[in-house]
Parts: sequence; C-alpha cells; structure tokens
Amino acid sequence: MAPRMNPCAYLPRRLQIVASLTAFVLLCFLFLGTSTSDATVDPYLAQVPFAKQLQSGAHQVVDNLPHLPKDLPYVTTPQWLNPFRGPAHTPPPEQANSSSGEARWYSDFKWRNPFSSSVTLDEERAVLPPLRVRPPVYTYFDAAGRRKDDKSRAAEQELLLIWRRAWWAQGFKPVVLGRPEAMNNPQYRAVQTLELEPELDMEMMRWLAWGNMGTGILCNWLAVPMAAHNDPLLAFLRRGEYPHLTRYEGLDNGLFVGGKDDIDKALKAAINNPAVKRVKSIVEAVESETFTVDPEHDGVAFYSTTTITSKYLAIKEKLADPATTGDGLAMLPPLINSHLHMTWQNTFTSGIAVLKPLPEHTTSLIEPAIDIARNLSQCSDTPIPASCPPNRPRCKPCVSSQMLISLPPVFRNTSTLFTIGTVPHPYTLTSLLHTRDDLNLKFIRRETSRDAWILAATKELLGTGLASYARLVSMKEAVASDYGSARSLWLTAERPPSVGSARDLEELDWTFGFRLPREPMPNGHSETPVPGPERRPPPPKQEFGDGPVPSELDLVREKGLLEKARMFVRNGAGGRSGGGGGGGRGAGDEKQQQQPAFERTRDVVEAWNLADTEAWKFVRAWNARRRIERRRWEEEEEEFSKGVFHKWIDRIT
Repeated sequence: MAPRMNPCAYLPRRLQIVASLTAFVLLCFLFLGTSTSDATVDPYLAQVPFAKQLQSGAHQVVDNLPHLPKDLPYVTTPQWLNPFRGPAHTPPPEQANSSSGEARWYSDFKWRNPFSSSVTLDEERAVLPPLRVRPPVYTYFDAAGRRKDDKSRAAEQELLLIWRRAWWAQGFKPVVLGRPEAMNNPQYRAVQTLELEPELDMEMMRWLAWGNMGTGILCNWLAVPMAAHNDPLLAFLRRGEYPHLTRYEGLDNGLFVGGKDDIDKALKAAINNPAVKRVKSIVEAVESETFTVDPEHDGVAFYSTTTITSKYLAIKEKLADPATTGDGLAMLPPLINSHLHMTWQNTFTSGIAVLKPLPEHTTSLIEPAIDIARNLSQCSDTPIPASCPPNRPRCKPCVSSQMLISLPPVFRNTSTLFTIGTVPHPYTLTSLLHTRDDLNLKFIRRETSRDAWILAATKELLGTGLASYARLVSMKEAVASDYGSARSLWLTAERPPSVGSARDLEELDWTFGFRLPREPMPNGHSETPVPGPERRPPPPKQEFGDGPVPSELDLVREKGLLEKARMFVRNGAGGRSGGGGGGGRGAGDEKQQQQPAFERTRDVVEAWNLADTEAWKFVRAWNARRRIERRRWEEEEEEFSKGVFHKWIDRIT
C-alpha cells in the first residue's frame, strides 16, 4: 500500500476539518488581503495566478459603491442577529394602577436605589416602596335605630367622616359595617331567638358583623386615634397580628382586637350564657378569661356618653334636653376635629419648617407650602375652647401663633419638627435662579451648576463632600419611609396644592387626619388664653437672613417666570406622550413644530441635573400614588356605604 501523502490524514476527522478551514483562511489573508502597489508586490503573491487582477477588481468595486447620504437615520442591527451578544435585562412589567397623568411608578423593595432607571430601565418610571398593608378597622353603624331629626343625622354623618379620615391618616383601612354583614354570620339566627334588650342587641350585631369579616379591629365610631404616628398602641395595631382577644381598660366597648376563632368563641359563649338577657354587653356575658386586658394605652380617644358627661359639660347640657339633642350632637364633630389638630400640633413642638434651600428668587416657589404651614399653625374652630382630648388630659391647648414657622435653607431630620418641602423641576429652578426663560444647551452647560437643589437641601445633613447621586437615598427616605412620611409633606413646584381648591384641601385633610382651617375669623382676634379660631399667623421670616428680601417687582417677575416654567414642563411632558390638542389647524401645526424644541431643552436640563430630576420624579410619583390609593379605596367602599348611609340620608330630603 502506498504511504499517505496528506499529513492531516493522521488526525481525527473533526480535527481534519478544523485544520483545513484554518489553512484556507490563512491562504486567503496571505494572497488576497494585500493592498500594496505594483512596485511593492510580494514575490510570493506574484506567483498566484491572476492575483493582481483580483486585487484591482476588488478595489474598483469598493470605490464605485454609491455614497450614503449623511442625513440617513442610524439603524441599529437587531440584537438577536448577534450570536455573541450578552444577556440583557428586560424592563419590569407595568403594574396595575401605576400611573396618573404623566406620573408613572413601579412599586418594589429596591426603591432606595439612587436612580430608578437602574431598576425599571425606563427614565420616566420612578421606583416607589411597596404599598403598606393597611389593617382593616371596623365600626358598626345601623341607620334604622338612629335619631330622626335632621341635625342629629347630619352630625352622625360628619362623625363617621371624621372617624374614617382619622384612621386612614394613621395607616389603617376603615370599614363601616351594617346589619347585612351581621345577617351573613352563621350565628345570627341564634341571636335572633334570644329576644335581647335593644342595647345588648346592638352590641351583638356589632360582634356578628365583626365575626363575619374575620380578624381585625372592632372600633366604635366615636373612638378615634389621637396620638403621634409612632405611638406604641397604634404601632401594634398597624402590624395586623392579634394573638389574643383583647380589650382596653377605660375604653369600655370602644375598642377590641382579635382573631376570627376567638371572636366566634366569645359569641358562642355569650349566646349560651343563661344570664345573657340580664347583661348590657358581651364583656359581661362571657368569662373574664376570655379577654386579655391592656391597662396601659393612650393612643385612642373614646367620646363615650360617660366621657362627655364628665368632661364636656356644654355638650352634656344640650344632650340632656330632648329639644336640643341635635344641637348637642352637632357640637361633637368640631370638638373632635379640634382635638385631632391640637394633638398634631403638640406632637411637633419645634414647629413647622418650610424648606427653602436656595433663597434667592425662590420666594414664589414656596408660597403654597407657606399657606399650608399657616393653616396648620392656625387653631381649629371648637365649641369648647381650652378643652383637651379624653386620652390626654394634660394637653397644651392651641393659642394663636404659638407654633413656630421657619424657613430653613437645609433639611433637618428632627422628630419634633414637621417639614414641608417643595421640589422643583430642574428647568423651573434654573429659570428662577437665573431669571430667564430662554434656556439653551450652551447656557445650561456653561453657566449653570449641576443638581443645585439637592446639594443645597442636604448640605447640613450629609456635608459638602458627598456626590449628588449619593444624596438621593437620604432624600427618598425623608419622603417615603415610615418615619419620614409621618413627619414631612413633599410637593412638586409644578403641581402645588391650591388653597382655593376644595379637592386639594380635601387631599390634605386625609393626609393629616383632620380638617385644616380654611380661612381666618372675620374679627381677627381672640381673648388670651382662649384658643378658638383666631387670626391667621403671619408669614414666616427667613431663618438665617440668607438672600435679599424680594421687592414687589421681583415677586411679580418670579411669578411670571414660575408660571412659564410650569407650562413649559407640562408641555414638554405632554409632547413625550403625544398628548395635547390644538385649537385649530394652524395652532396644531405650530405646536408640532415647537414640540421637539420642548423635548430637546427638557432632556438637556434633566441630563445635566440627574439627581434633581430623580428627586422631582420620585416626589411626583409618590403624591400621585397616594391620591390613587385613596380614591380606589373610596370607590370600593362606595357601593357598601350606600346601604349604610343612603337609607337615612334620603329621609333628610
């Protein structure tokens, strides 16, 4: 047999293929990859047949290719065509109810990341902390057995509103139950056969309705949370875990907590008690071991008949006379509201801080925040001046101008100081600081500093050596953490709450848990130390005297620039989503021509101020989600509330 002449024949089949392909590629590079001229032709290349003709033909083909136009849009190659591409993250899916207008958000535990886009892969979505679970707090209201006069009915409706608003502001989900829930309990028939006295029958209906709902809090609608957000009792109730059926000493039947099994056992024990017809409450109808008694608590105020009789004589006298019962009951809502407001004021003994980090040319920017602060420092209307809540007999009654309002240039993390901050869009802030509305790329890059707002606001808290993006974590915690959200209110300069808007004021009422004073009294004075509704406190003074005092002309110019900046930011945002309609064909064509300029300018400003933009979008999304959460809850409860309220509200008319 003749010897093998191919050296690759000694290799395995797969290596033969690899070696052959490698040799072929090397030969191509060697003979066809040279671009030298005739004078410098490689002697080895000269031995290849038609090598010169192949090279010249290739050069001729390349030189004669048509030139692409310079304005041809850049087309990216689909990544799936690249076999060597790396793994890519995909944006998280859109969540339900995660947008309101231009505000969009994504709820996730990674909300403390400095930049939301690192989580959402979307510049327009802000990452917010997951919604806190609101433990349900139940009350029972049966319109069939209530008073018949119009004043009493209107007062009861107002008291239910106060009850719902106070518990919502403290982080709970208030639910008003009625007889339908009680009838849905399997033990309802057994109770009906007992023929109980009206007072005990009402109490049994409350417990049947509560047992039908399951684990939670049973509360009288005259018992409201009246303490700081971090009160031990309220903190325990917010956890939503109640290992024992518990009642609270001094609150009578005003507050109970427990699980469904314990509730059902207590109901069965009361029904099977032979002496049930001779008692007035379930507490008396069951063994003392059924309940765990909490003797130390002061987070809930219960305006029971006993409390009103012993503490509020003016209301007691009205309620004692059948002819003035409605008048006496009508005095209770403003009294409870004033006590809620007073408790809030006593919590923040250091006053209210209206944040003003850059004092020059930003007076108009914080005017809405100052209006809110003045409303909060004002005394609410009350029928019994200088009175205290039932759970806080040593309170400090409200006195005109006793609550200090300051304008600090820095944010202070003080537990006894309530902060109202206004976060402007970088375009708004730049326009005001430089008193011009014609911003362009050259001016922004050369004449403005980056992230001026967050650097100034956190200068005292974090020092001056920290980068702007590293300050975002502390800023977000001040806005959205459980500690920070209870001690601060954050607004955006482009959507400030209007003191003349009923809807905006209502949102503030539900945020604070009480109705804010709307306007000062006509007489404008009161007798000291009688608190009452008094003259509105004067505007605050600048804390350190930083910045010049603006003249009337300066304020007019500021307001004009601020309004233009607000319109610019709204139009820029609307242009991104393609929204907005013109007032005719000409107006629409003009808007389409101007819209790209809006987008370019806004994008430049936001790219130059990444930290300030992130803070603004975070606050905008936080406020939008808070509004959406409450409105969704009201829509869910509206259908059930009809059965509770409309039966007796219709009778009024």
